[in-house]
Amino acid sequence: METEELRRVYDALLAEVDAGGFGEPPPGELTVEQVVAHLAANDELMSAATEAVLAGSDFAYYDLDAIHRPALDALVAECGGLDGLATLLRATSQKLCALTERLGPRSGVLVDTHLREGVGLMVDEPLPWGRTLDLHGRVHLPRHLAQLRALRTG
Repeated sequence: METEELRRVYDALLAEVDAGGFGEPPPGELTVEQVVAHLAANDELMSAATEAVLAGSDFAYYDLDAIHRPALDALVAECGGLDGLATLLRATSQKLCALTERLGPRSGVLVDTHLREGVGLMVDEPLPWGRTLDLHGRVHLPRHLAQLRALRTG
C-alpha cells in the first residue's frame, strides 16, 4: 500500500471520529473511545517497528499488546476522552505515514510479526514489513472504520 493510500484510510477514520454521534457497543465489544485508543496504540507499535527497520535493528511486532482493555482504558483516561484520542490518532497516524515514506527497499525487511485480525487473519511468522503495513491499511484500518460506522446512532 502506498503511503498516500494509507493517509486516505486514516483520513476516513478521523472523519468518522470527528462526525461523532456514537452509541454504546454491543456487549463485549469495544467502545468508540477504546477503538480509537487501540488504533493510536497500534500506530505507536508500528512506528517503533518501522523505525527499527529503518535503523537496521531487529524488531518483533506484536499487535496483540495493543488490544488489552485495561491499557486502552488507561489511554482513554490519559487523553480525556474522544477529542483527546482523536488528536493522538492524528499525531500517531501522521508519524507512521511519514516513516513509511522513508522505507523504500527496506519494506522487504523481514520482521517477526504476530497479529490477529478477528478470526479471519492470524499471522505468527516473519513477514516483509511492507506486507504488514499493507495488511494494516487494507484489512485492519477498514475493519475498525466499519466498526466505528456501526456504532453511529444517527
